[in-house]
Amino acid sequence: MSKPWQHRKAQKRGSVLGLAMIMIAMLSILGAGLLMVSFGASQQTAMIQNEAAAISAAEAGYEKAIFWMSKQSDMLSALQEAEASGTLDFGNSSSNYQIDLRAFIGSSPVYEITSVGASGRFTRTINVQIIQAVGGWSMGMCRVPSGATSTYPVSYTSGEIIDMPVHINSYADPQDTERDINLSGDPIFVRSVSMGESRYSSGGYDKYKSVINYFDNGIYFNQPSSRITDSETVQKKVDRFVDSTKPQYRYTPGGEAKVKNPLPAVHLEFFVDGGKGKLRVTNNCTVRGFRQSSDSRTWDFKIYEKDPSKFERYFIYGYHLRPKEADADGDRFVIDLEDTYVTQSIAGIETEPGGQIYIDGNVIIGSGDESLSGIQDVVKGRITVVASGNIWIADSITVDGDHEDNGLPSQDNTNVLGLVAQGVIKVIDPGMSDYSYVDDKPDGYEEDGDYSKYDHIYVPIAERDKGYPEGTYKRHLPDPTVLEAALTVGGGGWGAENVQRGFYGGRKESGIQDKLILRGTIAESMRGVVGLVDSDGYLKYYYMDERLLTGILPGNIWLRGKYVPLPAGWRDYRASND
Repeated sequence: MSKPWQHRKAQKRGSVLGLAMIMIAMLSILGAGLLMVSFGASQQTAMIQNEAAAISAAEAGYEKAIFWMSKQSDMLSALQEAEASGTLDFGNSSSNYQIDLRAFIGSSPVYEITSVGASGRFTRTINVQIIQAVGGWSMGMCRVPSGATSTYPVSYTSGEIIDMPVHINSYADPQDTERDINLSGDPIFVRSVSMGESRYSSGGYDKYKSVINYFDNGIYFNQPSSRITDSETVQKKVDRFVDSTKPQYRYTPGGEAKVKNPLPAVHLEFFVDGGKGKLRVTNNCTVRGFRQSSDSRTWDFKIYEKDPSKFERYFIYGYHLRPKEADADGDRFVIDLEDTYVTQSIAGIETEPGGQIYIDGNVIIGSGDESLSGIQDVVKGRITVVASGNIWIADSITVDGDHEDNGLPSQDNTNVLGLVAQGVIKVIDPGMSDYSYVDDKPDGYEEDGDYSKYDHIYVPIAERDKGYPEGTYKRHLPDPTVLEAALTVGGGGWGAENVQRGFYGGRKESGIQDKLILRGTIAESMRGVVGLVDSDGYLKYYYMDERLLTGILPGNIWLRGKYVPLPAGWRDYRASND
């Protein structure tokens, strides 16, 4: 009897042991599964962390590239002189970035930044196509010189319309207590305003509290500077422009007429004849310059070449003469605007064709010759004029083609004018050669028009006063005076000459204060005076020409230190290094 019982007892013990083994196995499997899940979750966390670190490193490389670009005096030159690349190491991640010239939109270069971030097994790549930001009205400082080393705050005033983005570099310490923009009354800023300075002083004082509501479309602080005040930047762009301009359209005027304070110049008269854009060029002209020595009189200053921290009065336009035999001697001639067209090529990448003219001297633009054929002072074509000296505007200058109801050129209008001066760009005072100068008439001027005994002839510009004969030096500018152009002023400001308090009888306008209408863009080293409130000069009506954003202007003259992505120009993607 005992053996079967013992057998059954052994069987029972075996069943329990088997069940225990099964349970142990199941628990082991479950534990292993939980361990694998835990390991997988840990690995997943590490992968997410690595991927996040990779994209952060790639973004840091992109930001570093943008910062480097903002510090270059000229990006095209920088890319030609050295490879633009770099590496950042963050310990658990790193990035490599590369900057290349990819293409041109018109004459505007398109740069490409490729930044690759890496962390662990992961890499993340950012590829962005960017362009240099095109400003509306950029200035080195929103002040005008009042002496050799002193400046005066100048205001935007009631009745003025500024329909273009405004950028103002920081004048001194970005966190000082003085605002770098001044308002008088209620000017209208249609677009945003950006400032190089901080909104707050170092002590926390809000400099803009009392005026912030005037900027309906926003005001932004601590923004990158325009490089218009950097003479090296301007010179590099001018050098490249000269090198790519056809030799026959590079002029160095002599200017040998016997007048006081002679300034050599080239006179350019745009016109349209037979449906074609034309330009009459008169080389070797002589401007009779005037200058008031008293600091209490006028605001006609430019930057002192020997010391850019100082200012000097310059000889403003009084009148000019041309060689009497200019036609026979080849000093005066007419060209088709398209004859000046060239294509710049950088690293084998070409711009679209556009006209280029360079003058190593001064330029007068505007015609007063009533016998000149065609439609005067109208530009048909794409052209940029660069001068090492001053550019004087002697009449309204507009572009041919369709315009919108607001007066701006239509978006499909292909005609455009760019003006670049390493001196100043100013609207002349045609009254400077009026009766105030009976003891200093233009050399060659005779009441009966007899120039036979002279080598040079007086050249009338602008419009003649009512009731005076053709050729008289009783002249005036139209009201409004209109200029359709992109302006770059490296040696001072854009404005009107002889805006003052009593200098030579006062600036001559059609009325007390006329309108100055600009359709285009402005980059100036300092504010030039356009008019004194309720006195001489003009009220400003400035409008941004949106076509300039498309690279339509020849010559690549932009100087902003800010770069922005093209629409749809940003791509980022990842790859795993398995």
